Amino acid sequence: MANRGRKSGGGNRGGYQGGGNSGGYGGDNGGGYDDGPPRRPQQRRPAQRRSSGPKRKQGRGFWGGLGYWGAVFGLWMAVLGVGVFIWVASDLPDPEELWKKTDRPSITYVDVNGVVIDRRGAADAPPVDLSTMPEYVPQAVLAIEDRKFYKHWGFDFFGIARAVLVNLQAGRTVQGASTLTQQLAKNLFLSSDQNLKRKAQELLLSVWLESRFTKDEILSLYLARVYFGAGAYGIEEASERYFNKEPANLTISEAALLAGLLKAPSRYNPISSTTRAAERATIVLDVMERENVITHEQRLQAVRQPLRFVPNARGSNVGYFLDWIEPEVAAIIDEPNEDIIVQTTLDTRHQNFAEIAIQNEIERTGRASAMSQAALVAISGDGGVRALVGGKSYNESEFNRAIDAKRQPGSAFKPFVYTAAFERGENPNSIRSDHPLTLGNWSPQNYDGQYHGSMTLLSAFTRSINTIAVQLSEEAGRDAVIRVARRLGIRSRIDPDPTLALGTQVLSPLELTAAYTPFSNGGAAVTPYGFSQVSTRSGTILWRRATPQPRRVIDDTVLRYMNYMFQSVVTSGTARSAALSDRMVGGKTGTTSDYRDAWFVGFTGGYTAGVWVGNDDFGRKMNRVTGGAAPARIWRAFMEAAQRGTAPRAFALPLAPIAPADLAMVATPLENGVEAMGSPSTMTDGGAIITDNNGEVKKPDNPNAPEAQSPTPAPEARSLDDIIKDIQENKPK
Repeated sequence: MANRGRKSGGGNRGGYQGGGNSGGYGGDNGGGYDDGPPRRPQQRRPAQRRSSGPKRKQGRGFWGGLGYWGAVFGLWMAVLGVGVFIWVASDLPDPEELWKKTDRPSITYVDVNGVVIDRRGAADAPPVDLSTMPEYVPQAVLAIEDRKFYKHWGFDFFGIARAVLVNLQAGRTVQGASTLTQQLAKNLFLSSDQNLKRKAQELLLSVWLESRFTKDEILSLYLARVYFGAGAYGIEEASERYFNKEPANLTISEAALLAGLLKAPSRYNPISSTTRAAERATIVLDVMERENVITHEQRLQAVRQPLRFVPNARGSNVGYFLDWIEPEVAAIIDEPNEDIIVQTTLDTRHQNFAEIAIQNEIERTGRASAMSQAALVAISGDGGVRALVGGKSYNESEFNRAIDAKRQPGSAFKPFVYTAAFERGENPNSIRSDHPLTLGNWSPQNYDGQYHGSMTLLSAFTRSINTIAVQLSEEAGRDAVIRVARRLGIRSRIDPDPTLALGTQVLSPLELTAAYTPFSNGGAAVTPYGFSQVSTRSGTILWRRATPQPRRVIDDTVLRYMNYMFQSVVTSGTARSAALSDRMVGGKTGTTSDYRDAWFVGFTGGYTAGVWVGNDDFGRKMNRVTGGAAPARIWRAFMEAAQRGTAPRAFALPLAPIAPADLAMVATPLENGVEAMGSPSTMTDGGAIITDNNGEVKKPDNPNAPEAQSPTPAPEARSLDDIIKDIQENKPK
């Protein structure tokens, strides 16, 4: 039908003789034939039109629809991409501006006598000169950290995809994909937050670094800034810290060991974890050989070469002290344009005395006593910290137990209870009875599990009797005890529960030592501080500590009572191991249940020091170590050295006579017929039974503590090969 008639014109459907909208034959809109009478137009059968039409329309619809929705999807992805970019870049730091600030001046810390303690600022050091060190030193880092460094543009797409796949399969993060450039971007410009936005910013900044600097410039800056552990930033500092040499003199095995630290500096620390460090170093050497950085013969020679580590190459654990004051110093100096000098309160002589005292005690008794850690804080009468040791070795663990570890003080908290009692009218001659006592569902017990009848408060304090301390706390009121502790300097949370008097709250050594200082300085509260002045090298003073007006927090009569009590503890009580032969000493011991913590805080001549010993792992108990044992001995060793050559100073003691502590007195025999406390020669510290009201042991709040560490002697010089053989043969180290 479609071919009938003469072709005379076209409609919309290509009809003949003037097609219409329906594509009919003839004239407009389906007119008839020109050569004959018009006939009734035949209607097209819908089935025939739709039999072919829809098929053609369906074909065009699939591909056309695919293209349409593809375009829509692409448009939305573009919008999403722009949105993500704006979100990522909204708070992106300006790398050009930040780069200008990266070469910051150094900060020199000097002690109270002007002796240089340390120079910090290596984290912001200028790029190292690669030409001054053997080629295998930077190549060792590249071999283990970023083998494609010279091939990528800041990030490794395939490495990222591979890491994502591995991590998804493992169900956790087990593999990273950050290039060396990404690590540098993070260290230079970003925080350590782990989130998607920061990773995206890291990628953008990595691309910026790659476009701005050459590969060698990026590598040299990375080696100047990267952290190698033990407070060492940069290859130069790490070489000195671990091997006491410059990078130019590093051997292949030493370079491999340093490169191996970068993955986890604390875990692979060669001083405290020699075996893990050696295993890691051999992996680095294997990769170096595979990447043709070294030959097979060089690798064999490297694993056989003895390694001589230098524990505490700088000869001090002063890093604990500097870590404590550094954030505050940084807030003061802001953006200096020249080198800075910080006048600290530290006395390097006293710092060394403290470190030696701790090391000697742990080496002598640590293994037998199951005691692996200790901390010491020494404070002058105005609050200046003269010595601060946060652990037995800063190289092994940078966790600062003097500041960040909060542990139960046990009976070392009792001075605040007795101060509250004296403020309400009691005195050392007041009598109380040591007898069974129940508060709710809790009953305090004494260290020896016995009760000793009536005695003076002086005897109760000297013996560290728990039941009487609880009685005094209840009589004065727990809130009154807390107010005394707050007034003297305790800032940590204190719960007003019945166990308050026995030191169940958790405190840091710095906090507790500072709170004892008013007893030694005449009754004035102090705020511990670590530096007194910040100035430029040219002499401009940027900040100077204002001398606060003394604020008396202890009445003179109460102070004299407490000093007498403290002195009695040392002369005839639980802390006789802390006694000095040439001067008066006062203090108080503290021991928690199951020997988890032991303390001694004492003073002489206006100088106060606090010592804590224990283990980082709260579940690891010491072997019957009390506050009158290791802590008192450490305190005495430190104070003997620190006070040598100084004139003794007497305490302010009570004006009225005080009856001496009768350590054998039991004025009122108890019904259960228990024996009196033994002679002074067998007296031990009154350790508190640290439980809550349900009888459960209260665990200190110490979420930041690292894993427990046992005393580790300085490693001997051994080759990587020897260390690995020891591992394989299970030989004792």
